[in-house]
Amino acid sequence: MTYAVKECFLTLQGEGVQSGSRAVFLRFAGCNLWSGREADRAGAQCSFCDTDFVGTDGPGGGRFADADGLADRVVELWGPAEGQRLVVVTGGEPMLQLDSALIDALHARGFRVAVESNGTLEAVEGIDWLCVSPKAGTRVIQRSGDEIKLVWPQQGIDPAELESWDFRNFLVQPMDCDEREQALEAAIRLVMERPRWRLSLQSHKLIGLP
Repeated sequence: MTYAVKECFLTLQGEGVQSGSRAVFLRFAGCNLWSGREADRAGAQCSFCDTDFVGTDGPGGGRFADADGLADRVVELWGPAEGQRLVVVTGGEPMLQLDSALIDALHARGFRVAVESNGTLEAVEGIDWLCVSPKAGTRVIQRSGDEIKLVWPQQGIDPAELESWDFRNFLVQPMDCDEREQALEAAIRLVMERPRWRLSLQSHKLIGLP
């Protein structure tokens, strides 16, 4: 299988439970909830995405002929640093491309594989850390994992219903939109009303990392 990668770079994980961890960020091109074109945003199943996942022209991006080639790129970006290696696989929607061959190749090179998905596609076996971020109006079939990240506010999602899903961590993240202050207030209010949830901020944006 070939892989279309929008970008791949070394950074700090900026969101969720693993926020602050050194990681190679591997962003696949393509998504099943939005084309990525602004002309299609209003009618998309996910209309608030803040990510460019179109094409393969980002830093470290490109087309990779096989799993070993892509895994070698991740190793190259990690460099000689010792300690637990972490790769964060995201998109777009990574489950459109992520497969067991790539997971095996990354594991063989000493990486823990963390994945951020919208949950509308079943997760492939072997993932070490799975984050699901549900979108209103979509059919989420992956209802178990390590963390659920609810971008808030979203009309059409009931946080109380999500609490019945099988996740170890429940995070609410203010939507990155024009009404940022109102979104932050809404996220804080949700945590205060339902203490199973924890507030998660996009720390990479706060400190100026990609």
